[in-house]
Amino acid sequence: MSCGAALAVALMMSNPAVAEAAAVPPVAADTPISVASEPLFADIVTRSGALKAIVDAWAASKAADQSGFFAGAEYLAFKDRAHALAESDMQGHLILKDRGTDNDLKCILRGISEDLPKKLAAVEAAPNASQRAVALSELSYLLNDNVEVITSPPAPEV
Repeated sequence: MSCGAALAVALMMSNPAVAEAAAVPPVAADTPISVASEPLFADIVTRSGALKAIVDAWAASKAADQSGFFAGAEYLAFKDRAHALAESDMQGHLILKDRGTDNDLKCILRGISEDLPKKLAAVEAAPNASQRAVALSELSYLLNDNVEVITSPPAPEV
């Protein structure tokens, strides 16, 4: 069993929406489809939007500049939710790959899955308030991108 297949099986067992999305039959590569209404992808949009709102609130209030912020329960819960979102993005990537779709969304979801933990680490590692503000802004942008790439209507290839 390939690593990708093993990961897909493990992830499908953790979220019932993954199994439902995986059951959708492959489509012709030149047929643009929207996955935004499918449960897994709708869940990604909802969770990403909620996490973005939290990041934006932290940026506005400068909460992340407070001593002990990254050891606090609020941040640790956020971090867990962000890692779970990254796993869902990878699930979405694998499902689209298994369907045989050849579009940007498949690649973007994989990229977001890989970038999200890096953006969290950058926020944590920022040595001062100015660099932390930039890192929070980049994290917010990535979470917003996660919403927009799924909800944007697909366009036929030119």
